[in-house]
Amino acid sequence: MQNNLTSTNTGPLKLGFIGGAVNSAVGYSHFVSCSMDKRWELVAGCFSKNPELNQETGKLYGISPERTYDTWHDMLVREKGRLDAIVILTPTPAHFESVMACMRAGFAVICEKSMAVNSMQAQAILNLRNELNAFLAVTYNYTGYPMVRELAKRIGDGKLGKILHFHAEMPQEGFIRVDAHGNKPVPQPWRLSDGDIPTLHLDLAVHLHQIVHYLTRQKPVELVSDQNHYGWFSGIVDNASCLCRYTDDIQGHLWFSKSALGHRNGLRIRIYGDLGSAEWYQLNPEELVLSYVDGRREILDRAAEVEIASRHRYTRFKAGHPAGFIEAFANLYCDIADGLHQYRKTGNWQSEEVFSADLALEGMHFLEAMVSSAKSRTWQTVGDPENVMIREQEAHGEAYHASGIVVPLPAKNAAAQKGRSGRPRKQKDKVFGTLPRAS
Repeated sequence: MQNNLTSTNTGPLKLGFIGGAVNSAVGYSHFVSCSMDKRWELVAGCFSKNPELNQETGKLYGISPERTYDTWHDMLVREKGRLDAIVILTPTPAHFESVMACMRAGFAVICEKSMAVNSMQAQAILNLRNELNAFLAVTYNYTGYPMVRELAKRIGDGKLGKILHFHAEMPQEGFIRVDAHGNKPVPQPWRLSDGDIPTLHLDLAVHLHQIVHYLTRQKPVELVSDQNHYGWFSGIVDNASCLCRYTDDIQGHLWFSKSALGHRNGLRIRIYGDLGSAEWYQLNPEELVLSYVDGRREILDRAAEVEIASRHRYTRFKAGHPAGFIEAFANLYCDIADGLHQYRKTGNWQSEEVFSADLALEGMHFLEAMVSSAKSRTWQTVGDPENVMIREQEAHGEAYHASGIVVPLPAKNAAAQKGRSGRPRKQKDKVFGTLPRAS
């Protein structure tokens, strides 16, 4: 595979954006955070399909007009050999096409979560990444907070003992509140269309799945889930909860919502072991609350006796001056830069902080099991092939998904489109296919 990597280890890596205009939800956050520590420099982009907004964004971000492209396809051609990586910041349903195209063109890829809209897309991306030995990182910024990293270290060192159970929640109010003048919210249009996996899950539950994995390094096994609609937007799922069982006999509870008044972003993690417990709340990100089996309780911050959170890279300014969401994102961009340098030197990379398509695929299996459980009102096994609904495309061996893009199925899965007896299934419109699990 030919890589478009040009920077040296002493200078900032050169970056291009696909999406991320000034009116997008995350574009400006990525622009500020990637450049905060001078590990990256944004030099090119196709920020919007709207020509005026595209040029306006390029000007605001300091991009020369000749490197502000009308189409991202044109950017891939003209920036070949000039960029170290491309960040995918388009709406989630459009991720698949651009991620696949960028990898095929030889670019290292950084993709905003959710990487895909279902497990079919995630599997296809993983297959291509492995085939090309491509660099692909997915951004989950909440584990960039220093105190979350401190908690992960303490759990890994056994300070909480054996992990027994957890509660992870991410309530928000954006689909049910009004503004100061009584006006209803106006979400981006793509957020008001649910595919096989509701947008709520792709927006919020992917974060909870990744945070729990980051802290425990365990995997979801089975679950029972419920979902509903309470807000302004008819038929759009805006509240969901899930009881789940993880490997190592861990029980868990997830709640995520956009119809929970009073919560701007109430991300909170509680995790319980047999020697201690911990709680972290995103609106008070500098503090980690710990409780111990002997009744002691303590509150840690970056000035306390901590091993990770007091490191120089996390002290852009001293404790008592809170670091927040953007700094957490910047921490992740530094980790991605480290991973990319390692990849350039060795052809491979490993990171405790950055995740790729493997975890994204597990997340899609997790979310599909939630949806299947909510519909059937039964416990579901994560990764069960009957949670993966595939539209029959026998003539080409292809699979349909919510974005409308056709993905070739791996040849070894062709037999999975038949029943256990070997005869074709009798469903009139859909069949179930087995997807290979990530190694």
